[in-house]
This record gives sequence, structure tokens and C-alpha cells, in this order.
Amino acid sequence: MNPLISIAMKKTLVLGASLKPSRYSHLAINRLVAKNVPTVAIGLRAGVVAGVDIETESVPFEDVHTVTLYLNPKRQEPYYDYILSLKPERVLFNPGTENPEFFEILRKEEIEVEVACTLVLLGSNQY
Repeated sequence: MNPLISIAMKKTLVLGASLKPSRYSHLAINRLVAKNVPTVAIGLRAGVVAGVDIETESVPFEDVHTVTLYLNPKRQEPYYDYILSLKPERVLFNPGTENPEFFEILRKEEIEVEVACTLVLLGSNQY
């Protein structure tokens, strides 16, 4: 990853976004927006969190730098090709989303795999 890329340039897709305020994906959207990170989201239900529209379909977003996952490994499978089509620089696997099968697929496509908590990375300025 290029350390010269500012956080504001790291457009992020939150995959597994939730409208429920108690969910980590919801908190992540709020924190990403608070840090001025361009944010897009896909979830089961349409709605808006912190001004970000939650889509329910695999929208062909452009210039996605990071995909942060809030889906368990089985729920990730239908999104493999979609995520690859976005050509992100990295995919963040939040706690509980670790998926060695997908790690391998991503690495073959030279996409950085990071097992880390988005909230912790943002809170510690390591995003």
C-alpha cells in the first residue's frame, strides 16, 4: 500500500452494512464519514447511515480503494466475483469474517488482504 495515499482518497465499500446502530458496520460507516473517507455501502436493507445510501444490489462502484467486510465467510461467497471486479487495493477482514479461501483468491489477484478491525484502524490512525 502506498503510504502517500491520504485517508480521504481511500474510498471504502462497507459490505454487510446495517441500519442498526449497535452493529459494527454501522459504527464503521459513521467513523469513516467522520474521518472524511468517501464511503459506499451494501447491505440487506436499503436505507441511509451518516448520509451514506445503503444499496441492496452489487453496484459497480468506481475507484474503490478498500472493501471492509462485515459478512461471515459463507455470506461472502456470492460476492467474490463482485469484489474482484471492483479491483480494490485491499480487503479488510474484520473479526469474525476471516476466510482463508478468499484470502488466497485475493492474493492471486494481487489484492492486499488485511485481517484487522476497521474501527481500531480508524481510531489509531492506521487506516
